[in-house]
Amino acid sequence: MVIHIRSTGFVYEERSMSQAEIATAIFESHRTRLLRIAYRMLGSRSEAEDVVQNAWLRWVAVDQTKVSAPYPFLARIVTRLCLDEMKSARARRETYVGAWLPEPLVENEEDGLDKDDLTLTLMMALERLSPLERAAFLLHDVFGVPLSEVADALDREAAAVRQLAVRARRNVEAARPRFPVEREEGERIAQAFFAASTSGDTAALRTLLAENAVLRSDGGGKVLAFINPITGLDRLLRMFEGVRRKWGRGWAQMLEPVWIDGLPGYISRERGDVLQTTALAIEDGRITAIYITRNPDKLRHVAQALALAPDPSSRTH
Repeated sequence: MVIHIRSTGFVYEERSMSQAEIATAIFESHRTRLLRIAYRMLGSRSEAEDVVQNAWLRWVAVDQTKVSAPYPFLARIVTRLCLDEMKSARARRETYVGAWLPEPLVENEEDGLDKDDLTLTLMMALERLSPLERAAFLLHDVFGVPLSEVADALDREAAAVRQLAVRARRNVEAARPRFPVEREEGERIAQAFFAASTSGDTAALRTLLAENAVLRSDGGGKVLAFINPITGLDRLLRMFEGVRRKWGRGWAQMLEPVWIDGLPGYISRERGDVLQTTALAIEDGRITAIYITRNPDKLRHVAQALALAPDPSSRTH
């Protein structure tokens, strides 16, 4: 059999291929999009990869010659697997220690998972939706799947899915920034925040933070982190000043400035040699939210990208 396998609009190869090779090539041409769906549904890179692997096992078990449109078929499998996974994930989060944040997705990863317009702030807003609302919004509004195919994936009538998407859109749009921060400004603010927060410069922090700014820190019970969000400028200033008095200056090292789920931020090594990502939501030139991820289980891909190994000793600090 001679087949043209396409992924990004150009022909990879033309030759005689076995049925198994054809199935593999078709699946691989859609893998990145399927990973995007799974990650945005679950907020976990590792769980998304497991879901896509399970989708692959189901794909190779069917007769692909009877599948006229592979991507909708595969997207339906991934969506249903994610809905099943979300049931157990929500149960696990009920016993999760401290704040839960999505696994940080660092821009410029080779797999291209970050190529959509969702920010970490919007990912947090998605957490307030029901699983079906989240699926309807992501598939239709973010990934452009036709409503009829979304209805098929969710095993619901099109009218019901339309209502799910409308409710989800109403809740999520409130979290979308009115004026997304320009890249240069975001990077400047992130650098200034790192310098001010690690030195305890409250005067500089006062110019950077919004009055209603909130800090959320995810350690998963495995490293030191704030259990509850810290909200409000005055409380944040007292917290950073307290950290400076306790630990002095220079207790953190910036490893690399990055964009995390569409937000400016950085990767750092903190006191106790703990790897950390910090992402900043910015509105009108001020930081409105600080998202800190310290849970080593959520930073494995970040460590790999930096050619680092998460320090086992960090789990004891």
